[in-house]
Amino acid sequence: MNHDIMTLAVPAAIAGVLGLLLPFAVRPLLHRWNLVDLPTARSSHTTPVFRGMGLAIACAVAIAFFISLVLGLVTVDRSIAIIVLAGAIASGMLGWGEDFRGVPIIARLAVQFLVGAAVTIGLTLVLGTSIWWIPLGVIAVIAYINVTNFMDGVNGISGLHGFMVGGVYAYAGYSTDTRWLMVGGAALAVGYLAFLPWNIRTGKNVFLGDAGSYFLGGAIACMAVGAFLSGIYVEYILSPLLIYLADTGTTLLRRVLRGEQWYKPHRSHTYQRLTDYGFSHVASALLVNGLSLVVSVITIVALPFETQQALGAGLVVLILIGFYLVLPYLLKRRAEKHA
Repeated sequence: MNHDIMTLAVPAAIAGVLGLLLPFAVRPLLHRWNLVDLPTARSSHTTPVFRGMGLAIACAVAIAFFISLVLGLVTVDRSIAIIVLAGAIASGMLGWGEDFRGVPIIARLAVQFLVGAAVTIGLTLVLGTSIWWIPLGVIAVIAYINVTNFMDGVNGISGLHGFMVGGVYAYAGYSTDTRWLMVGGAALAVGYLAFLPWNIRTGKNVFLGDAGSYFLGGAIACMAVGAFLSGIYVEYILSPLLIYLADTGTTLLRRVLRGEQWYKPHRSHTYQRLTDYGFSHVASALLVNGLSLVVSVITIVALPFETQQALGAGLVVLILIGFYLVLPYLLKRRAEKHA
């Protein structure tokens, strides 16, 4: 039990302290390099905001993960932890390149493919799993890096997502005695929690930028692939991601069906449309991640249930996801009714 507490507390403490302090060192650099996000018609912010603080948070999480490995908190499956950490760092470096100078979309996709392939092939070799899972792992890494980037559009949403998913993954690691997942989840959760004060201060906030959203997506995807290939229940892996996946998937589908250029910047995600009908940034972010946490709890609690009970829990999860997706339409109708 004491070892379990140390395995969670050490990476959490390191990530928390560094997550709070490193932004003080990085923010002057953002000013010097003039990394400013100017508002456009598709933006959710209305004033220029410095981006790129994800560099500090990515470093905080990566350092916490690395120090935990050096301290011997992970004695089994260290190779998995190293591969997952390398994939997250590579994803964050790609995002920083996009923040700093810009990276052509083809080059971005190529690097994401290489990261996904290297991580999945490395995990396959270490774990001795079937090579037929490699394409799925590559797609998962590419997809979730972009999902987190698409969903990083209002203040607080990515910080809360990192905290929520990291917490669920740390619990999954604890429940299955998978220490690399405990360490990675704890570092991710507290590191991104530490970013929130920098992101939601009115008039003084900064953005993660692509460095932070790419690192977040890469870390989550690499941990998810590693957990899946390690035999951890898919319910642990997917449940905290379902709201993000549903929002992104339905938004892209709508845009394709309307004949829009789906890859262009836009403001048609469900979480963005909520802010059009009265939700603040923080309220939208809390709803997305609060529902994600509820979905995760229901799914995990239902694991030992009999088939009929499990199906009932699944139905509740589908209802919650459906409610989230239709909420902007309900708010729009209410606004029109009272106009």
